[in-house]
Amino acid sequence: MTTRSDVLDDAQEAPEQPDQPIPPATLGGEKKGSVEQLALMLFIVVPFLALAVAVPLAWGWGVSWLDVGLLVFFYFLGCHGITIGFHRYFTHGSFKARRPLRIALAVMGSLAVEGPLVRWVADHRKHHKFSDAEGDPHSPWRFGETVPALMKGLWWAHIGWMFDEERTPQEKYAPDLVKDPAIRRISRMFIPFTVVSLALPPLIGGLATMSWWGAFTAFFWGSLVRVGLLHHVTWSINSICHAVGKRPFKSRDRSGNVWWLAVLSCGESWHNLHHADPTSARHGVMRGQVDSSARFIRWFEMLGWAYDVRWPSASRIDSRRRQEATDPA
Repeated sequence: MTTRSDVLDDAQEAPEQPDQPIPPATLGGEKKGSVEQLALMLFIVVPFLALAVAVPLAWGWGVSWLDVGLLVFFYFLGCHGITIGFHRYFTHGSFKARRPLRIALAVMGSLAVEGPLVRWVADHRKHHKFSDAEGDPHSPWRFGETVPALMKGLWWAHIGWMFDEERTPQEKYAPDLVKDPAIRRISRMFIPFTVVSLALPPLIGGLATMSWWGAFTAFFWGSLVRVGLLHHVTWSINSICHAVGKRPFKSRDRSGNVWWLAVLSCGESWHNLHHADPTSARHGVMRGQVDSSARFIRWFEMLGWAYDVRWPSASRIDSRRRQEATDPA
């Protein structure tokens, strides 16, 4: 049976056809320029500093229920845009989506401020092709298996890899998205979507309280802290979930399940099953494994917005278990 992964692999190896016009490039070329690296630094450092001072601020002042509500709403809006949209749908084809849902997921993921859609997908497909081996953009095992090497590798997998000048070729790893004019346009609009994502919480907070202070605290919590938290949770899937965690399923890498990240990652931290069965629409397949992304996909399917969903059958799950995981104690 031909899977979407097979199709993507074929597309990656297929020679270019000179008689076909090349679509306009998505945002970003083959190398990161100095201006982009500076902007990337600001987008990492500023939300991180906000996250670092959030605890003392929350202890005595500076946060309201409105701020908490804005943080939670926009956090899970962007998080599910990444997990359902950028990851399970656009990268792996875990389901098919009607055009309105396809566009909505692209916009939702863009509001997470994790980079242009097509670039995100290209990086992640390359990660799966070379997972924890040479060529993987962000493996924590890049520098070796000693403790110092792993510490350096965890930093690389979490943040460092994003400053690498080399960039994954989008035409090679995401040709299907490059050819879609609407998706290409959304990917190029990453900066305007970032502005909207950061501006909406203070706009809502200011109008709700009719004060500049309400707008400021909403910006701090609903924009900066929210983006910083979501960034580090997402990056933890690259770093922590490839270094520690239980591995009940067979995969060709070191992906593991990290339970304490499950809620904040919207189900992505059940990472071992994902690498054992990348096109599965559900990552948390064992009893008690919370996977809110799979729940939303189920609702989309019930509404007719999503179809041909790749739900894992019991036999498919069992075929991917490690032998020791099924042996009696």
